[in-house]
Amino acid sequence: MMTFHPDMQAAFCQNYWSSKMQTLQRLCKGENFDQSPLRRTFKSKVLAHYPQNIEWNPFDQDAVNMLCMPKGLSFRTQADNRDPQLHSFIITREDGSRTYGFVLTFYEEVTSKQICTAMQTLYQMHNAEQYSSVCASSSCSMDSLASSIDEGDATSLAKLQRYNSYDISRDTLYVSKCICLITPLPFMQACKKFLIQLYKAVTSQQPPPLPLESYIHNILYEVPLPPPGRSLKFYGVYEPIICQRPGPNELPLSDYPLREVFELLGLENLVQVFTCVLLEMQILLYSQDYQRLMTVAEGITTLLFPFQWQHVYVPILPASLLHFLDAPVPYLMGLQSKEGTDRSKLELPQEANLCFVDIDNHFIELPEEFPQFPNKLEFIQEISEVLLQFGIPPEGNLHCSDSATKLKNLVLSDLVNDKKNGNIPGNALNMYELLKGNETIARLQALAKRTGVTMEKMTITAPLVEKEKDGKLPCEEVELRDYKLNVQLREVFANRFTQMFADYEAFVIQAAPDMESWLTNREQMQNFDKASFLSDQPEPYLPFLSHFIETQMFATFIDNKIISQWEEKDPFLRVFDSRIEKIRLYNVRAPALRTSNYQKCSTLKEAAQSIEQRLLKIDHTAIHPHLLDMKIGQGKYEQGFFPKLQSDVLATGPTNNNPAFATFFI
Repeated sequence: MMTFHPDMQAAFCQNYWSSKMQTLQRLCKGENFDQSPLRRTFKSKVLAHYPQNIEWNPFDQDAVNMLCMPKGLSFRTQADNRDPQLHSFIITREDGSRTYGFVLTFYEEVTSKQICTAMQTLYQMHNAEQYSSVCASSSCSMDSLASSIDEGDATSLAKLQRYNSYDISRDTLYVSKCICLITPLPFMQACKKFLIQLYKAVTSQQPPPLPLESYIHNILYEVPLPPPGRSLKFYGVYEPIICQRPGPNELPLSDYPLREVFELLGLENLVQVFTCVLLEMQILLYSQDYQRLMTVAEGITTLLFPFQWQHVYVPILPASLLHFLDAPVPYLMGLQSKEGTDRSKLELPQEANLCFVDIDNHFIELPEEFPQFPNKLEFIQEISEVLLQFGIPPEGNLHCSDSATKLKNLVLSDLVNDKKNGNIPGNALNMYELLKGNETIARLQALAKRTGVTMEKMTITAPLVEKEKDGKLPCEEVELRDYKLNVQLREVFANRFTQMFADYEAFVIQAAPDMESWLTNREQMQNFDKASFLSDQPEPYLPFLSHFIETQMFATFIDNKIISQWEEKDPFLRVFDSRIEKIRLYNVRAPALRTSNYQKCSTLKEAAQSIEQRLLKIDHTAIHPHLLDMKIGQGKYEQGFFPKLQSDVLATGPTNNNPAFATFFI
């Protein structure tokens, strides 16, 4: 067992509400006074965060508060849905570094009679205004309202009273609250599991084995960042949690499930949006669900490797920052849609260069003209093969054919091994036979026939994992499948760029004798021979490449290559260059012999095995949560309420400059 002491900031971000009705009104966000009080949003506030500050990761209270509750504080009654919701966010600092936040929002009962009374008074005022407005539209007085409106209006008003009201003697009032972890790396799965276990400990009928402070102190100060290429097990309230980091020559860490991205958008839509991102257009994601916005944004940007998005990146745009959409620059932003609204009600500038992605409705609006990604047909076919190996229909979840839907529900490992299912051998099953009628495959086959592309057979592999002798897995099988799918999809995308830019170094111009002179003359210097590079490319690639090499992300990539003469290589560049060296060993060719022949990725199995090894055989284990030196009588357990934590035991801990998690707050 290895013991480490990370410097983590943890903050529990709890929502704020006042004990007076006047304060409740003052806190209400002005843009929604026309809505009923329970549908309005109120200003929120960070109640506590631990530790108070970390030098390398200063706590930005305003930014964190705004991103934890982009809409603000909200109230509910027992009649409303109060299921906990998890979402994440990202904070990009001035130096380009990022920190990730993972938030679990839930609802607690309001115990203050003053707040409950204030809410009822707000409802009385709101309903009086509604009656007044109906009366004014009917040209009558309040006294004659009942006799002057028709039966339909009367029915509507009755429903309004019944469903759009709050009665302090009848209803239980709840208010939103959230807990959040801030981390230097996107350990989404680990943070999600920890927060859910913490929430279960609060809502369980039995108190947790240890005070909550013990678990929070442990994750803040005693759980280290796993070394590159290693996995780490640490402990939540009830179950162990595993996180892992890729090795030095593997693709960078990405923990957001690409499966969900492909299911939400569909393969063809995703490739189109991906192309728009590469060409640095304005990308606006649109969904009711904050986590969907973040998942799609992170999923698409992680597929850009070895390039990185260089412009405005706000996957969740708070309501107070909507003016950012007016910026005449490339951006990738996410906007929450309100229930019942549609695209036509949005007023968006610069629409000629806008890629609008309606995630919930599986729909995209693309700019009128833009070049297609090279070898798009073969590229889509290769990605389809990976998706289908994991039972995911290329069309996504919303518009699947019957055969694809059936396939999605199959457990492929069971299909291979269960003799009751027709003794299908795992090494000879033609996937396309299972997918007759699949829309995407049908289109691919028709296009392939016209263009002469061969559609190869696919096989279903043997079971992905073997259970340990006791029947348990260190990592859940579904989670492992997602990890393996993630890395295989990313390998396909990375291989495309490796093939397309295998000779890029031959066209880099390195004229400066030292870094200082290069930086001084950077704006006047030509760093890449674009004309020679394009003249060496296959003609079908030119429409896309001529645009792409003018982007900021490509310019930054070339800059990093030049800087690597004098400084340590950028991690993305190091991995990319090592892959180019590898393919040169197997494919010796001169730049003049470039062709547009499509070459599939050959590293899928190797990449998946690396992930599987780390997750099934844990390399390191953090120390267990333990009792802390706490004051007697504090931190009393009360079911359904997150306790006020003892700040003195969470403010400091063992010093560790290698934390896996940084901040915890309420």
